[in-house]
Parts: sequence; structure tokens; C-alpha cells
Amino acid sequence: MLPEPDKVQRVGILGAGVIGGGWALHFLRNGMEVTIFDPSPKSKTQFDAMKTAVWPTMEELGLAPGASPNRCRFADSLEEMASAVQVIQENAPENLEVKQTLYAQLDAAAPPDVPILSSTSGFAMTDIQKKCRHPGRTVVGHPFNPPYLIPFIEVVGGEATDPAVVDWAVAFYRSTGKRPVRMSREVPGFIANRLQEALWREALHMVANDEATVEEIDAAIVDGPGLRWAVMGPCLTFHLAGGEGGMAHMLDHFGPSLQSPWTRLKAPELDQRLRDRMVVGCEGLAGGMTPAELARERDRCVIEFMKVRDACRTGPGPKGGR
Repeated sequence: MLPEPDKVQRVGILGAGVIGGGWALHFLRNGMEVTIFDPSPKSKTQFDAMKTAVWPTMEELGLAPGASPNRCRFADSLEEMASAVQVIQENAPENLEVKQTLYAQLDAAAPPDVPILSSTSGFAMTDIQKKCRHPGRTVVGHPFNPPYLIPFIEVVGGEATDPAVVDWAVAFYRSTGKRPVRMSREVPGFIANRLQEALWREALHMVANDEATVEEIDAAIVDGPGLRWAVMGPCLTFHLAGGEGGMAHMLDHFGPSLQSPWTRLKAPELDQRLRDRMVVGCEGLAGGMTPAELARERDRCVIEFMKVRDACRTGPGPKGGR
């Protein structure tokens, strides 16, 4: 019997890197107990540093009753972690063989009523679950970085996943303040990554062809469509572009231009020149700030923006709140 999704108190984390550590902080903020297993000897030290740096952000986001950075421990083995929790969030490296092996081990170690969720950014659960004896409880819960801050998450099962467990995962994530999308079917790279990568490929092409600089590209998004996308996605944005006729007029009027050779779906060759130009451009944009300082600045701005957006939004789109 699965636990009630909004009553979960004990969460297991497999892999405590950037994503796994971010998940751990998210669940700690929600007042849960977190048990982590990561075979790296540096994992605890690195997570402790992350926890110290990010916990003030957790406090700014708002702590659930009982939330504490101290309600977290590291297990000595995968089996110890899996046997002590009510749900597991897996964050292993993006290597299919590694994930298949780990899922077989998790499946054998965790009680049958413990859902096993994956943060994979590209693999289908149909492939990950192949070595599981009980694949029905395995689901993809693909977050956006950092998991403790960005509410969006894509949820989808594999061919052998029980649809009821997918529903459970959606309810569980929503109970922690996430805004899940239950995908209709498995798609390589999921939804948001595919959209993000299309934009990324175009950016690389423009830099490689001397059509735009890194600074110009980021400014074009931050001060342009990025402001609209945070309120309405690309589809609703283009619906508005059609005026009173909406999307129908938009497609009828601009449809022929969809065939124009604007987009280059194939990525450019990442040669040394392109690599160096991207690195130099990003270092210039950073203005001497370290990655840790940039992350703090990002987190602060995103939190403030989400507060303003959720307070002023009355139209389409999900509302804020836990």
C-alpha cells in the first residue's frame, strides 16, 4: 500500500550531487527526514557546504513545520537507505547501464510500497526499469535545476509502470510545492529540455557564424521573450500575437513563414574556436562573479520574481502556494 502522497515523512536520496543535493534541501524545507546514499567519499562534505550556502534561501522560500537542515543523515549503503524511507529520488549519473543496475538494487532493497523516482534528464523509464522485478513503482520525476527553487517537474512512467503510481508521484510532488506536468507519453529529452535545447542550438549557430555575441543572445532573451515566457508560454504568447483572431489568425497569417530557413535543427560543430568564444563570452557576462555568487544572485531574483508574478497573476497559468 503506497503512503498517502501528502503524508510522506521519510525520503531517500540516491546521489548527492548538484541535483540530488538540491532535492534533499527541497524535502528538508518541507519538514521531511532525508536519508542520503552516495558512494563518493567527498559527498557528505560537499553536501554540507551546499546546505550551509543554500539554507538561507530555504528560509526565504518558507519552511514547513518541523523543517530543519539537521533532519538529514548519510547511510552507509544503498540497502540501508532504501529500507528506511517511504519514497526514493534517484540522481545517479546519466549512464543507462549504471541506472539499470542501481534500479535492480533499489528494487530488491526497498519495501514493495516505496515508489522509486528518477531525476534522469534524458532516459526513458521503459529502458531504466528493464532489470526491475517490480517495475510498476518506477517513475521519472525530471526536475529543473535547482530542484529546491524551480517548481516545474515532468512526470512520466515507463511501459511497465503502474499508472496509479504516476498519479501518486504527481500528487506527492504537488504536495511539496512543485508544479508537475503529467506527460502523456515518453519523449526523448522530455518537454522542457527539448525546447531549451532548440534555443541552445540556435545560440551556438549564431555565435559560430559571427551573427551574434554571447552577450547579445542573453540580452535578447532576458529583456525580450523571457519576460513574457515567465507569465505565458510560447504557445499562449503567439496566440496573443494573432490579435482578436488569436492562434487561428496567427497560423493563417504567418503560416508560410514557418517554412523559412530560420531554424537550424542540427547543432554546429563544437570546435575549439566556438568553445573558446562561448567561454570568454560567459566569463564576460559573469563580470568576475564566481559560480556560487551567480547562483545566489539567480536564486534571490527568481524568488522575488515568483512572489511578484504569483501576487499579480489573475489570468491563465498555475497559481502559487504550497
